[in-house]
Amino acid sequence: MHMSQPADAKDLRTLETPALILDQQKMNGNIARMRNHLAQLGVAFRPHVKTSKSIDVVRRTVGAETGPITVSTLKEAEYFFGYGFTDILYAVGIIPNKFEHAFDLCARGVALTVILDSVDMAEALAVYTAGRAARPEVMIEIDCDGHRSGVQPGSPDLLAIAQRLAAGGLTLKGIITHAGNSYSCKSTEDIAAMARQERDAAAGCARFLREQGHACPEVSVGSTPTAYFANDLTGVTEVRAGVFVFGDLVMNGLGVVAPQDIAVSVLASVIGHQKEKGWIIVDAGWMAMSRDRGTSRQRVDQGYGAVCDVNGVILEDIIMVDANQEHGVIAHRSRDPQKTPYFPVGTLLRILPNHACATCAQHDRYNVVAGDGSAIDAVWPRFQGW
Repeated sequence: MHMSQPADAKDLRTLETPALILDQQKMNGNIARMRNHLAQLGVAFRPHVKTSKSIDVVRRTVGAETGPITVSTLKEAEYFFGYGFTDILYAVGIIPNKFEHAFDLCARGVALTVILDSVDMAEALAVYTAGRAARPEVMIEIDCDGHRSGVQPGSPDLLAIAQRLAAGGLTLKGIITHAGNSYSCKSTEDIAAMARQERDAAAGCARFLREQGHACPEVSVGSTPTAYFANDLTGVTEVRAGVFVFGDLVMNGLGVVAPQDIAVSVLASVIGHQKEKGWIIVDAGWMAMSRDRGTSRQRVDQGYGAVCDVNGVILEDIIMVDANQEHGVIAHRSRDPQKTPYFPVGTLLRILPNHACATCAQHDRYNVVAGDGSAIDAVWPRFQGW
């Protein structure tokens, strides 16, 4: 991998900015909290690796060299298979132009599970499977909240898909759903209710298929908010979640994580000022932070990110209010120029992201620190693309 940073960078103050920072101490706390919560609920955990796309993070997340994981791209499946991961759920609807890659992974030893939500795709997969010994297992995706993909619970398509899979010699592993609307909830009580809705929809569909003679052993649910606020997962066999590992400002706005527990940030340098406007200009724009403005729909709009000092201490009410490709504009939340602090050119600041998955996707490595110090303990590569 091409490394643009100085090879001997051992401290944040020697990094060329912008750079992605990962606080391993905070990350470990987030992982422990999720794993302990799900253990208390008695369900298996299949973490989503799309947030980190890093073997160093994922091994710490599963607590072992390998384990069950969820991926959002077949490139992720390839990457983690290369490190010994074989129990992989590809949680995006399968389509014909990915059949060859998926079946090749199976032939090479991956216990791959794919998902679908239409009779047409069940038919196409069954036809492609004919004559092939190594084949994926299949889960039917249901729509538990009107957020995205999935068969409607109660639709005749549910049984029709199961029947076509069975006729084609494919194993129906179970039901999968994702309560994406939990990201729009206005209170933790609403998230807990969404978790119950997610559980009931998925478990109900699995129960119906079993009554119709289909084994349907697995019930997979998951989003970081519902995973945290679920208090009864009866009927669920596994939970998927991803962004919990780092946390972000959207998760903070939902009550999932405290700001001081957000593990990733972007290190930026002050490059100029517009004093009459109360602007601090930094060298991290939307190419470093992403365009994600997820907090704009929440009670507190964090702009493009909340600003910390170089040690990660949050500067109250100082946010990135605007972003160009390589320029970020930092100011007081009120936009009152008198309230914006003055930081000399060259000052290092750390910016907490709205959406960790999107921000991390802009970078090819994590500069790993521990706690409040500025020493870089390690550099962990991450991959990008499809």
